[in-house]
Order: sequence, then structure tokens, then C-alpha cells
Amino acid sequence: MSTTVTPSTTAPANPRSRVILASLIGTTIEFYDFYVYATAAVLVFPHLFFPTGDATTALLSSFAVFGAAMVARPLGAVFFGHLGDKRGRKITLVGALLTMGVATFLIGLLPTYAMVGWLAPALLVLMRLAQGFALGGEWSGAALVATENAPKGKRAVFGTFPQLGAPIGFIIANGLFLIIAAVLPSDDPSMPSEAFLEWGWRIPFLFSVVMVIVGLWVRLRLVESTAFENTVKSGQVKKLPLAAVFKDNWRQLVLGTLYMLATYVLFYLMTTFSLSYGSAPIAPIDETKQPGLGYSYQTFVLMLIVGVVFFGIFTLVSGPLADKFGRRKTLIWVTLGIIVFGLAWVPLLGAGDLGVMAWLILGFTLMGMTFGPMGALLPELFPTSVRYTGSGLSYNVSSILGAAVAPFIAVWLWSVADGSPFLVGLYLSVMGVLTLVALLLGKETKDVDIDD
Repeated sequence: MSTTVTPSTTAPANPRSRVILASLIGTTIEFYDFYVYATAAVLVFPHLFFPTGDATTALLSSFAVFGAAMVARPLGAVFFGHLGDKRGRKITLVGALLTMGVATFLIGLLPTYAMVGWLAPALLVLMRLAQGFALGGEWSGAALVATENAPKGKRAVFGTFPQLGAPIGFIIANGLFLIIAAVLPSDDPSMPSEAFLEWGWRIPFLFSVVMVIVGLWVRLRLVESTAFENTVKSGQVKKLPLAAVFKDNWRQLVLGTLYMLATYVLFYLMTTFSLSYGSAPIAPIDETKQPGLGYSYQTFVLMLIVGVVFFGIFTLVSGPLADKFGRRKTLIWVTLGIIVFGLAWVPLLGAGDLGVMAWLILGFTLMGMTFGPMGALLPELFPTSVRYTGSGLSYNVSSILGAAVAPFIAVWLWSVADGSPFLVGLYLSVMGVLTLVALLLGKETKDVDIDD
């Protein structure tokens, strides 16, 4: 890990406004693209790409493809991390954004199962893998742009800006789906309309190209950070960053992966699984479906958006707290909250509309508090020469252990428990315990010098 010394006072290479915008807009676009798929995985793809005749099996198949992207993310972290540590942050971030944008746009043009049979889900998997590959290089690059250009004592604050892209991307993606669903209403609140299934669902995917153009314009104006330039001038650029980080920083890789575990599980349970559970009928007529909360899609997405507003607010709140009290201490208390929250799912969800809304607000508040400090914590674990690779691997390997399987496991636990959310909450609490152990074993990083 980087040596603890007095933080550098070297002036950042980019203006603060450019740093904030470049780190925020890219992750907003990337998370928008991911959320568009997550929403379609619940609403559209089980009907159009996985028509098995069993609703639970179709949903599980759709979530399995959703998880396939997480498997590709570590590969993207290795590829883009290698470029970022050897060639610089700017060119790497542009490449990741382009890859994600093209893959998302092409999903909007895919034929369905009724048109081409099993070629349709195969193409969907391919595009999903490309999305995951791109996101594997996006987050760490955005986090490095923010933290390597942050003023003294403000790294956690600046590190929250790429994190803020997650709630903003969620609101834009789901808001657009809501507008389309309102324009193309369905007679059955548990099912999208025929027009929505025929062509309406494609609009959010095609719209992503507009956002990508804006993101590219911002990122092409960046210059390299002082930290990276110092590494180049001193001849410390590694020939093989991946080999170097495994040789010299393997402990930080393991800790960073476990730090993110509870965050990822909470993230995807609150955004992806919750939409399935919230919009499922209380007493489904079809025996292949599991009972849920019985809200219409539109109503529950509006409730989700309210919760995500708290996600955004507390992402920003977490930065000053992590700078003042330290990343480790802040996250230990938040992780304890996540463990308790997982155990409180059944009482909250059984308390009517107010209980469900409280469940969403509490979950997303904890999400903001745990996600925000990660933008500074993971980059601080590694020296500049392997920072892109190391932080990216930790972040994205954790995506396999947490996010890739979280919706799939949650749906399975939901069915095993005959529609009860108890086992799903318990699963979250167990993951929280693993993260808590890692935090207790780790060290504080807020005073490390990242300009080494």
C-alpha cells in the first residue's frame, strides 16, 4: 500500500469543475446503460428473449444474463487497467465509454426470440458481456480522475462524484421507462402493453447514444493527472501492471474486494430484485409465479426513485464524514447498519405502504453511505503505477461475488421461502458480516499520499 506521508500540495492538472463533470458524467452514462438493462430484465426480456412458459424460470434466465456482465467486468478491469496504468487515464476512459455506448445502442436494435429463435438471447448475452467489459474499466478510471485531482483533505468528497453517477443514472433510466409506459399504457398493471413490448422498450437503449456524445466531449478535454505524470517522469510505469499488483499488493486486492461485497449485494437487491418483488402480485393466479407486494410497475418505480434520491443525498453526505473521521471508521458503522437492516426486512415489508417506503429509504440511505467512500478508499489502497488495475480489479471481482449472483440468489431464496423476503434479508446480513471482518482487518487510508 502507498506510504503514509504528508499529502501532496501540488496543484491539480485539471480545473475542479472539469474533474467533477468528467468523473460524474461518465459514470452517470455507464450506470444509466446498466439500469436500462436491469429494468428491461424485469419487464421485457423474460417475455421477448426467454419465453419458457414458466415465469420464474424466465426471470431467472433474464437475471442470469444480467449477471453475465459482471463476469466480464474483471476482464475489462484487466484490459483497461493495463492501458490506464501504462498509457494514461484519459484515453482509457474514452475507450470504456465508447464500448459501453455502442453495446447499449445495439441492444436497442436486437431481434427477439420470436424473430430469430435462440440467436436472440445469444446476441443479448454478447452485448451484455460488452457492457460489463466496458464498465470494468469505467469506474476505476473515473474514481482516479476524481481523487488524483482532489484538493488536500478533500479526496473522499471528490471521490463521491463518480459514485453519484449511480443514483443519477438510475433516475434518468427509470424515469424514461416511466414516461414510455405512461405514453403506452397497459390494461394489465402486471404486464407491459403490447406496444411497449413491440418497440417502446427499445427507446431508452437507443437514447444512450446522445448521452455518450456529451460524455465524450467532456472527457476529451481532460489532461493527465499529476500523479500519473510523476510516475511516467520517474520511470515507475510497470511493464505488466497486473503481474505487479498480484505480486506486491495481493493483500490490498483481497481487502478491497471484500470491502465492496456488502455494497454490491445491497445495491442490486435494492434496485433489481426489489423491482421484481415489489411489482409481483400479492396472490398470483399462475402457480409458477411467486407472491410479492402487489404494486403496479409505475407505482413501485416511483417509490424506488424516491428512495434513490436518498441514495444520492447520502452519497454526498458520506464524503465529508469519511474525510473527517476516516474511511474505515465510517464504513464500519455503516456496515453494521446494513447487517441490522437485512434482519429487519420482514417487519418493515409487513408494515404496509409506510413500511415499504421506509424499507426503500433506509436501504438506499445505507447504500449512499457505503458506496460514497469507496471512490476514495479503493484507489488509496494502491500505488500510482498499479492504481488503475488494482482498484478496478477489487471493484469488479467483487461484482462477481456480490452483484452477479445477488439478483439470482435473491429470486431463488424468494421462491424457496414461498414468497417471504426473510432469507433474502438474511443473505444481505451475512454478506455484511464478511465486509465488516475485512474492514476490521484493514487499515485507515485517508492520510496516504497518492502522488507517489
